[in-house]
Amino acid sequence: MKKTRINRAHYELKGKMVDFAGWDLPVQYSGVNEEHLAVRSTGGLFDVSHMGEIFVRGPQALDAVQHISSNNAAKLKPGRIQYSGLLTEKGCFVDDMLVHKINDTEYLLVVNAANLAKDDAWIREKTAGFDVRIDNESDEYSQIAVQGPRAQELLSRFTGADLEEIQYYRFVMDKVRDLPALISRTGYTGEDGFEIYFKSDEDFASSLFLELARQGEELGIIPAGLGARDTLRLEASMSLYGNDIDDSHTVLESGLGWILKLKKGDFIGREVLLNQKTEGIQRRLVGFEVMGRGIARHGYPAIWNGREVSPVTSGTMAPYLKKAIGMTYLPMEATEPGTMFRIGIHNREVEARVVEMPFYKRER
Repeated sequence: MKKTRINRAHYELKGKMVDFAGWDLPVQYSGVNEEHLAVRSTGGLFDVSHMGEIFVRGPQALDAVQHISSNNAAKLKPGRIQYSGLLTEKGCFVDDMLVHKINDTEYLLVVNAANLAKDDAWIREKTAGFDVRIDNESDEYSQIAVQGPRAQELLSRFTGADLEEIQYYRFVMDKVRDLPALISRTGYTGEDGFEIYFKSDEDFASSLFLELARQGEELGIIPAGLGARDTLRLEASMSLYGNDIDDSHTVLESGLGWILKLKKGDFIGREVLLNQKTEGIQRRLVGFEVMGRGIARHGYPAIWNGREVSPVTSGTMAPYLKKAIGMTYLPMEATEPGTMFRIGIHNREVEARVVEMPFYKRER
C-alpha cells in the first residue's frame, strides 16, 4: 500500500488503519461518532494527502480547463476556487474536482485518489491539442484538512496568513511553519475549515500533523479518519464519486446542474447535456430519511410502485442528526419532497420519505 508522508503520525496517534484505494489510511482514531460530533462542535484534523493534484500550465491553460470542465473557469480570478465536473462525452462524470486559479497560465485541479490515474490520462488526452503542459504532482504534495468551528483558531497558530480574509472557496499562497503552502478555505464536511497543501519530507509532514493534534486537543479539535469524513459529507449532502456520481449518471440527473454552464461555449459532454436540459430528465438523485426501523446502506434497493428502481447510493445513521438518511436515484415523478417509497433492508421493505437536501447546513 502507498503511504502518505503523514503515515507515521497515524500510528503514533493509534489510528485504526485500512486500505483505501491502495493507501494506508486511518478509518478512525477515537471512533467515528466521536470524531463526527467533534467536527460539528469544535473541530477535526484529517490527512487527505492521498488526493490528486494535477496542474494545467501554459498559454492556453484557461482554454484547456474550459474544454474539460463543466463549470465556467473564466469567472475565476487568481486565488479563487470552483467545484466542477470532469465529464465524459455522455455528460457523465469521469470525476468531480476543485479548480484553483493560480494565475492566467496556471490552474490546479484537485481530484479523487481512486481516480487519479484515470483522470491524469483523460486530461492529457483531451488537452493534447492545446498549448499546455500537464503536471501530475500528486506524489509531491501532502494535504491536511482542519475542519470545524475552531479550525481558524488552531490554524492561526501555525501561519502568518490572514485567515480571516480568506473567504469561502478562496485560497492564498503563504507559509505554514515557515514552509510554502497553499491554504484554501474549502472542505468536505459541511463545516467551515481549511485545507493546506505543501511539499515536504516525512519528518516535517508527520511532525506538523502531530503538533496540530497536540495543540488542537486544548480546543477540542481531534484527529479524524475516513469514517467520519464519509458521514460528515453525507449529512452535508456532498456527493461521493463512485457512489452518488459516476460515469452512468449525468450532471443534471445528479442534481448538480449548478456546476453546469452551458452558455460558456463548447466543452466535453455539452451537446448531450444541452439536449437533456431541453427534453428533461427521467431520474434524479434525491435525499431521503428512513421512516421505519433500519439503516439504508449503499447498494440496498429503492422500491417505487412495487418495483426496484435503483440502489441506495449512500446511506448511514447520521451521528449529528440522529436519523437514518441517504441518497438514491428515483423517477422524476417520485422526487418531490414528502414522496414516500420503500427500501429493501435485510429481506424486508421499510418506508422512506424524500426530503430536501442538504440534510444538514451549518449556521453561518
